[in-house]
Amino acid sequence: MSFDVESWQTRLDELRAAHGVPGASLAVLTGGRVHELAAGVLHEGTGVEVSTDSVFLSGSLAKPYTATLVMSLVDSGDLELDTPVVEVLPEFGTPDPEATRAITIRRLLSHTGGMTNDFTYDSGRGDDCLARYVEALREVPLDCPPGTALSYGSSGYVVLGRVVEVLTGRTWDQALKERLFVPLGLEHSMTLPEEALRFRVAMGHLDGPAPVWDLLPRSAGPYGRVIVSAGDVVRFARMHLDGGLAADGTRVLSAEAVAAMQHRHAGSPDKWSMSADGWGLGWTLHDWNGVFGYGHDGSAVTQRAYLRVVPHAGVAVALLTNGGAFGRLYADLFGELLAELADVRMPPPFAPPANPPAVDLAPWTGTYRRPGVVTTVTEDERGGRIRYEFVDGMEGFADPLESDLTPVSPTVFAASGAPFGEDHLPVVFATLADGTPCVYVGMRATPRVA
Repeated sequence: MSFDVESWQTRLDELRAAHGVPGASLAVLTGGRVHELAAGVLHEGTGVEVSTDSVFLSGSLAKPYTATLVMSLVDSGDLELDTPVVEVLPEFGTPDPEATRAITIRRLLSHTGGMTNDFTYDSGRGDDCLARYVEALREVPLDCPPGTALSYGSSGYVVLGRVVEVLTGRTWDQALKERLFVPLGLEHSMTLPEEALRFRVAMGHLDGPAPVWDLLPRSAGPYGRVIVSAGDVVRFARMHLDGGLAADGTRVLSAEAVAAMQHRHAGSPDKWSMSADGWGLGWTLHDWNGVFGYGHDGSAVTQRAYLRVVPHAGVAVALLTNGGAFGRLYADLFGELLAELADVRMPPPFAPPANPPAVDLAPWTGTYRRPGVVTTVTEDERGGRIRYEFVDGMEGFADPLESDLTPVSPTVFAASGAPFGEDHLPVVFATLADGTPCVYVGMRATPRVA
């Protein structure tokens, strides 16, 4: 199917303005060609316009890149997916020795290792930053026992980054460049802030430009910092669509590794936070009324990245934004693009029904705790309430968040109001494999403790 660049440029301009997004970059792979579009400004203070070669912070979109590096080591025979991490990194550990031995490479890739998402540790700018992070991680408790639930955990991807370093003898940054960026011709992809100075760089926006460009330390790289253009994101995706081959025919990943990454390894009780029905090895997996797709989202200082890939149609779409109602821009733009190019009907954004069902919240009330976060669920004659509070090493990160809970189903509720953003946030109750009740907020499983 041909891609009408002029028409879609007009639509991008319209939707960007309608949703108050300062700047956006869009890339579409269809019919074997990459089309790149840009709209708005990189920085409202300077008025510098977004260009197709502009780069954005992509946040957790870094995870599929790290997962691809890990799978390349599986290809080479240097690593096996079900190898316990401690066999590769003897220094790796958690406060629970038995749980430590149960954490495998596969479980880290699929977010089923029980590791936390809320351990942001600045281990310095040196090449030893991942090694120092893994050392500090030994004192951080798990969110839940390994293998009992899908629970989004960025700390596990730092561990995977360190595995890459030990097995390649290179820093994660160097390995990513040598094994992916160079063979794929990704000239607008990088990991270190100083490398971005060569390009037009997006600034996040709150009420005007954000006061800082990036809050993450270097150790966050494997889970949270690949600085990219939208075009490079879909070129990376094209390698996966093409069974592991670069555009020039170079073999980057085996077809078997590509397929394994797209295989469903865990189901997701929370199908809305990242619009994921399940999880592969590094990829979020999607089922759009029977049409399979995969991708990932990322967020960093009000910059937001989205990637969706539809294999049957050979389509990949990447959107990078720097503020505003980026979620609404994504929903509208991808809904229209994927419908036209891949016959995909995306579900509507998460929201409670007009007439919420009567639900008994009592089985789920109580206190839920994981490292860094305490969630309290209560109910009175007015209905359900949630309080989400940062504690331990995360204390002071933000004020406690409180909201009413509107029922969607017996286990799914919508938190709304300013504390949780302008749209509704899913709050999902489930049970771990060991029978412990848990609550999901933002894909993180938090067990009930009282």
